[in-house]
Amino acid sequence: MQLRAFSLMVFSVACFAQVQIKQSPDRVSVSIDGKPFTEFFVGAEAVKPYLHPLRTANGKIVTRSYPMETVEGEAKDHPHHRGLWMTHGLLNEVDFWANEKNQKGAGKAGRGTIVTRRITKVESGKKKGAIGANFEWQDPTGKGLLAETRLMTFYTHPTQRWIDFDVTLTAMEDVVFGDTKEGMFAIRLTTALEEKHTGKMRSAEGKEGEKAVWGTRSPWVDYAGTLDGEKVGLAILDHPSNPRHPTYWHSRGYGLFAANPFGVRDFERDKTKSGDMKLAKGSAVRFRYRLIIHPGDAADAKIAEEFGKYSKVK
Repeated sequence: MQLRAFSLMVFSVACFAQVQIKQSPDRVSVSIDGKPFTEFFVGAEAVKPYLHPLRTANGKIVTRSYPMETVEGEAKDHPHHRGLWMTHGLLNEVDFWANEKNQKGAGKAGRGTIVTRRITKVESGKKKGAIGANFEWQDPTGKGLLAETRLMTFYTHPTQRWIDFDVTLTAMEDVVFGDTKEGMFAIRLTTALEEKHTGKMRSAEGKEGEKAVWGTRSPWVDYAGTLDGEKVGLAILDHPSNPRHPTYWHSRGYGLFAANPFGVRDFERDKTKSGDMKLAKGSAVRFRYRLIIHPGDAADAKIAEEFGKYSKVK
């Protein structure tokens, strides 16, 4: 009788949860308010974990489909730009950014792989849900360089979609995050949101467009445009506790949208500077970001106010 009551309770929670998280062998699916939002790919074929696709509250897809799917009219460049991902292009000279198996070129020490060790949390809820996971960043020989612990929290909202990312990277040996623009917390946007079509990026300081925003530092950047007749945008918020806050931005007019605290030499175009960051074996570094997918532009979504609230999150 007690077992039956427990089963009914679990069934009830799953049925009435507004954020539903469901695990399968190679991915974890996220639905919000009864509608699909995204899938987190972690199977053996994924050389790095990624979310694909990302949708607005009314179901419009804001990320590029390639290389997971082929859509007529989409650019076929940068096959390592998979939905939303978090990696770095130069860790002990190993490339974890452009690390597709069939990709030309590699870091000086080859391409790395981020291996899924365990899904630690699959939690649905009425107002929020969460996915927790452990990963290992391995060099081409299979040697572990970083142990990653990740928690992604998904929230309900009538018109927006929010994800909080909380990532801790622990060095399995002495490592160096090398100075390169190729990193770190990144999204590849759908074609309609590229700047040559309808999109425009805007920083917290009011700078607009790739030429004004790329390589600069800002606590947040919003990238908005028109998608199927609707004005939509995405904002990435850099938590004040992150290393080198406010972060630099590797944001391109062709739809790459990335926060990267390491590419100082690249971004400032000054070879006398270095964005290298050393992490001794056993020590850890934590990164937190909030992604907001919203209707309208940054002003409509009150992103400046939202960053003020996020900055107070401990």
